[in-house]
Amino acid sequence: MSGRNFSFLSYGMGVLFLLSAMTEVQALPKCLHVMSYHQGYEWNDGIEAGVENVLRGKCQLRKVYMDSKRNTSPKFIKKMALRAKLVIEDYKPDIVIVSDDNASRYLVQAFYKNSEIPFVFNGVNWTAEVYGYPYKNVTGMVEVAPVMTMLEIARRNVGNVQDVAFLSADVLTEHKDYKYYERIYGHMGIKVHPLFVKNMQQWKEGFIKAQESDFIILGNNAGVNDWDNSKALTWVNNLGKQLTLTTYQWMMPFTMLGVSKVAAEQGEWAAEVALEVLAGTNIADIPITINRRWLFYQNKLLLLKSGIQIDNATRQKAISNKWTYGQN
Repeated sequence: MSGRNFSFLSYGMGVLFLLSAMTEVQALPKCLHVMSYHQGYEWNDGIEAGVENVLRGKCQLRKVYMDSKRNTSPKFIKKMALRAKLVIEDYKPDIVIVSDDNASRYLVQAFYKNSEIPFVFNGVNWTAEVYGYPYKNVTGMVEVAPVMTMLEIARRNVGNVQDVAFLSADVLTEHKDYKYYERIYGHMGIKVHPLFVKNMQQWKEGFIKAQESDFIILGNNAGVNDWDNSKALTWVNNLGKQLTLTTYQWMMPFTMLGVSKVAAEQGEWAAEVALEVLAGTNIADIPITINRRWLFYQNKLLLLKSGIQIDNATRQKAISNKWTYGQN
């Protein structure tokens, strides 16, 4: 075979391979992931990674970030929801995954209730009923916190609990969390005091106020837009005397004990359900569920500085790390 013919044959095979690869990509179903928050926010990144790991090579995946943790005004969030709606109309996805409350509230509930497009939600705090779920085209995973586990830990380590402080950013999901702590603990005669803050100074003042309670739940710092890791770390090291607990892993540099939700669990579950629906399962036949995985942490340095001696069972079960600064 002449060199010219061989080159032509090689070129032709290359074109066929490229066309075959393009056809394979085009044959993959279209998936869209709409996230309530921004890239770089640790919770959002964990869910996103879970979705990507499951869908890689099985779906054409596009993403939309609503950025509603840093921008909390309803006007902004509605604008971002309309932008996501335009992406849906242009991209025409076979299925949409929506993460956290604002995507469900401002996008799915507003525009796609009982539509022909299937949606899988995750990260909706405590209950899906507030958005009218389930719809015929929607299923998902509700995010719950280990409320009773935290109370059991506190009781073992501080004794009688009558008064709890809840210190967190002044954002929608944290208000929902507070309502459930208030309701569940309230049935047991325990008062929960909310301390919602918008800036670092308010957070520092709230932390001092919280020391009057039997124990403190440290909620999310995302939404405190001028959050300063160094200032927070200095503050809790010097002034933290009461037991602090959190459900957010990135809050552990500032918290003594943590029972952390696993963001990746929610993304992986949503992506697996998406593949199941794309394979032919009726989404209405897949029941709404809740998260089930937890990680248990202790911050030995803060415990040592506070003088709090935790019980053996708590100490032996908890993971100990040399905590670095949390993420904004």
